[in-house]
Amino acid sequence: MLWGVVGGLAFLVLAQGYELLGDLGVGFGAKVAVAMVVAGLAAVATYLARGRLPASGGR
Repeated sequence: MLWGVVGGLAFLVLAQGYELLGDLGVGFGAKVAVAMVVAGLAAVATYLARGRLPASGGR
């Protein structure tokens, strides 16, 4: 779940940066909706990949 939150917030930061540099023209609700989709996809992806990724050991 934590990686989902990180993914959603990362999308919102990127959208805000793009809006500061240019004219994004997308409403607040649409940004939040896409951020929630990104968060859900990130959470599912990390859940599915957890057994396939090597554990970070002490070496």
